[in-house]
Amino acid sequence: MARVTPQEYVEEVLSLVERIPAGKVMSYGAIADALSEVSGRNSARQVGTIMARHGGGVPWHRVVNSSGRMPPGHEQEARQRLLSEGVPLKGDHVNMSLAHWIP
Repeated sequence: MARVTPQEYVEEVLSLVERIPAGKVMSYGAIADALSEVSGRNSARQVGTIMARHGGGVPWHRVVNSSGRMPPGHEQEARQRLLSEGVPLKGDHVNMSLAHWIP
Protein backbone atom coordinates (compact mmCIF):
# COMPACT_ATOMS: atom_id res chain seq x y z
CA MET A 1 0.00 0.00 0.00
CA ALA A 2 1.53 3.31 -1.08
CA ARG A 3 1.75 6.11 1.45
CA VAL A 4 1.79 9.79 0.60
CA THR A 5 3.10 12.77 2.52
CA PRO A 6 0.60 15.15 4.16
CA GLN A 7 1.12 17.68 1.33
CA GLU A 8 0.62 14.98 -1.30
CA TYR A 9 -2.62 14.00 0.46
CA VAL A 10 -3.83 17.60 0.23
CA GLU A 11 -3.07 17.50 -3.50
CA GLU A 12 -4.87 14.14 -3.89
CA VAL A 13 -7.98 15.51 -2.14
CA LEU A 14 -8.04 18.66 -4.27
CA SER A 15 -7.44 16.67 -7.45
CA LEU A 16 -10.37 14.38 -6.69
CA VAL A 17 -12.65 17.33 -5.91
CA GLU A 18 -11.70 18.87 -9.26
CA ARG A 19 -12.92 15.69 -10.99
CA ILE A 20 -16.41 15.74 -9.44
CA PRO A 21 -18.68 16.46 -12.42
CA ALA A 22 -21.04 19.42 -12.45
CA GLY A 23 -24.40 18.28 -11.13
CA LYS A 24 -22.85 15.73 -8.75
CA VAL A 25 -21.43 15.81 -5.22
CA MET A 26 -19.26 13.74 -2.91
CA SER A 27 -19.26 13.62 0.86
CA TYR A 28 -16.16 14.26 2.93
CA GLY A 29 -16.23 10.61 3.98
CA ALA A 30 -16.57 9.34 0.41
CA ILE A 31 -13.50 11.37 -0.58
CA ALA A 32 -11.57 9.92 2.37
CA ASP A 33 -12.71 6.40 1.43
CA ALA A 34 -11.76 6.87 -2.23
CA LEU A 35 -8.25 7.97 -1.26
CA SER A 36 -7.65 5.60 1.66
CA GLU A 37 -5.82 3.00 -0.42
CA VAL A 38 -3.18 5.41 -1.70
CA SER A 39 -2.90 7.47 1.44
CA GLY A 40 -3.37 5.10 4.33
CA ARG A 41 -5.70 7.75 5.73
CA ASN A 42 -9.47 7.61 6.06
CA SER A 43 -10.80 10.65 7.87
CA ALA A 44 -13.75 12.71 6.74
CA ARG A 45 -12.72 15.32 9.29
CA GLN A 46 -9.26 15.59 7.72
CA VAL A 47 -10.84 16.06 4.28
CA GLY A 48 -13.03 18.81 5.76
CA THR A 49 -9.99 20.55 7.21
CA ILE A 50 -8.20 20.34 3.86
CA MET A 51 -11.23 21.80 2.09
CA ALA A 52 -11.50 24.63 4.63
CA ARG A 53 -7.82 25.53 4.31
CA HIS A 54 -7.08 24.81 0.64
CA GLY A 55 -10.36 24.27 -1.22
CA GLY A 56 -11.02 27.76 -2.53
CA GLY A 57 -9.58 26.99 -5.97
CA VAL A 58 -11.62 23.84 -6.62
CA PRO A 59 -15.40 23.29 -6.89
CA TRP A 60 -15.75 23.19 -3.08
CA HIS A 61 -19.53 23.46 -3.28
CA ARG A 62 -19.63 19.88 -4.62
CA VAL A 63 -18.38 18.53 -1.28
CA VAL A 64 -21.08 18.04 1.37
CA ASN A 65 -21.50 15.96 4.50
CA SER A 66 -22.93 12.45 4.34
CA SER A 67 -26.49 13.69 4.88
CA GLY A 68 -26.16 16.26 2.08
CA ARG A 69 -25.61 19.31 4.27
CA MET A 70 -23.65 22.04 2.50
CA PRO A 71 -20.35 23.49 3.81
CA PRO A 72 -20.94 25.32 7.11
CA GLY A 73 -20.90 29.09 6.72
CA HIS A 74 -21.19 28.81 2.94
CA GLU A 75 -24.62 27.22 2.63
CA GLN A 76 -26.23 30.05 0.69
CA GLU A 77 -23.48 30.33 -1.95
CA ALA A 78 -23.14 26.54 -2.21
CA ARG A 79 -26.90 26.20 -2.66
CA GLN A 80 -26.92 28.74 -5.50
CA ARG A 81 -23.98 27.06 -7.24
CA LEU A 82 -25.44 23.58 -6.86
CA LEU A 83 -28.86 24.66 -8.12
CA SER A 84 -27.25 26.32 -11.14
CA GLU A 85 -25.60 22.94 -11.92
CA GLY A 86 -28.89 21.07 -11.58
CA VAL A 87 -28.06 19.25 -8.34
CA PRO A 88 -31.30 17.89 -6.86
CA LEU A 89 -32.09 19.20 -3.39
CA LYS A 90 -34.35 17.90 -0.68
CA GLY A 91 -35.23 20.93 1.40
CA ASP A 92 -31.95 22.54 2.46
CA HIS A 93 -29.87 19.41 1.78
CA VAL A 94 -28.55 17.75 -1.36
CA ASN A 95 -30.52 14.67 -2.36
CA MET A 96 -27.60 12.27 -1.94
CA SER A 97 -29.37 9.29 -3.50
CA LEU A 98 -29.62 11.21 -6.80
CA ALA A 99 -26.53 13.45 -6.73
CA HIS A 100 -23.78 11.33 -5.17
CA TRP A 101 -20.83 10.67 -7.48
CA ILE A 102 -18.51 7.67 -7.17
CA PRO A 103 -15.16 8.07 -8.95
